[in-house]
Amino acid sequence: MTSTLIKNIAVAGIACVVLTMGVGPLSASDLDAQAQAISKAAATDYAIHLKALFEHLHANPELSFQEKNTSAKIADELRSISGVEVTSGVGRYGVVGVLRNGEGPVVMLRADMDGLPIVERNGLTYASKVRSTGPDGQEIGVMHACGHDVHMTSLVGATRQLAALRAQWRGTLIVIFQPAEEVLGGASAMLIDGLYKRFPKPDIVLGLHVASQIEPGKFKVDERIVNSSSDGVDIIVRGVGGHGAAPHTTIDPVIIASELVMALQTLVSRSIDPLEPGVVTVGVIQAGTKRNIISEQAKLELTVRADNRETRDKLVAGIQRIANGVARTYGVPEDRMPVVLMRETTPPNINHAPSALKLREALSKSYGESRMSDVRRQGMGAEDFAYYGSPEWGGIPTVFFQVGGSVTDDLSKSPPHHSPLFLIQPEPAVRGGVEGYTTAALTFLGKP
Repeated sequence: MTSTLIKNIAVAGIACVVLTMGVGPLSASDLDAQAQAISKAAATDYAIHLKALFEHLHANPELSFQEKNTSAKIADELRSISGVEVTSGVGRYGVVGVLRNGEGPVVMLRADMDGLPIVERNGLTYASKVRSTGPDGQEIGVMHACGHDVHMTSLVGATRQLAALRAQWRGTLIVIFQPAEEVLGGASAMLIDGLYKRFPKPDIVLGLHVASQIEPGKFKVDERIVNSSSDGVDIIVRGVGGHGAAPHTTIDPVIIASELVMALQTLVSRSIDPLEPGVVTVGVIQAGTKRNIISEQAKLELTVRADNRETRDKLVAGIQRIANGVARTYGVPEDRMPVVLMRETTPPNINHAPSALKLREALSKSYGESRMSDVRRQGMGAEDFAYYGSPEWGGIPTVFFQVGGSVTDDLSKSPPHHSPLFLIQPEPAVRGGVEGYTTAALTFLGKP
């Protein structure tokens, strides 16, 4: 039998209910008591500290790889938690916190930090008024339109809880706050900068994302596929320029690009398994400077999505094949074949199934099946969290799960991510995020 003693302690000035467990697996009653304690502490912390932190982060977003002030704020928050070793500047602006608690598993929790180049128009009293200079040198508005403020706030709260709950677990907790998720570059930057070498290498990496179209405070844990791969593909079509009144003396890249847009659609319909999802979208076409000039080149910008590596590879290879074929049809010389460039790429984000099932069971047992959402997956969004478990970095098991923050009962009408109207209910989302991160860590850390 596991004995349970509930006592009150103070952590960073916040009264928390903490369980001290005896040796052995948790019984159903212990799980219920533990969940109640975590929920109570999350509510208290939200009222005293996390609400203000969330509103500060929301009102002060920074673009990808520009998260200087956000990084400093998060580092200060972590340094206020007893026992956390803090390192800044990992992968440019990434922050890593390490909490050592004896021998046992190494568990990593991840949140992302960057905002988006969007002018906020949702009417919040703490809406962002920040303007910044983008990569192209133009001044733009900046907004947390994807919930990264929720992720950061929740992980700060969870770190505080897990520091207070050290009597209940053994091992090493690593919390990372990642830059530049929105350009799919931050995870790679932290890994290249030695995340798995400079710090204890994790046995599992866990990430959380708020969803505006999931019921507020509910959890969703997918057994396998969570996010699609994403590849930004640029195609430079090179022709022979000339006068618009003498097209016979040219090779018109606009005509080639136009046919290429339609030909690329056959990749999904005729090149991949019809039971496998795939997307090839041409979002940008640029060519020409004047109506009576046939330009020398045209540029297409694509986004390509897939749910497995094999489909992804077929789509990317097919783009080059079709681009060359269409160009040859119009007489483009071999030394001027289209140039295909890859930008902002990430593989599919696929959960480690046994770990995902284990986490889902833990959340369900702790907070009740009514807290588990069955909302179906929305679209083929991407996440560079996938890199933490990719084979190139050791194939570490990863689990990426969601917490809801919808502002409407009709989930389809909740403002979508990446919209200037994006909106979530912060209290249930942040408190649910604290519960989710904390329970996830305790599920995979060792027991005393």
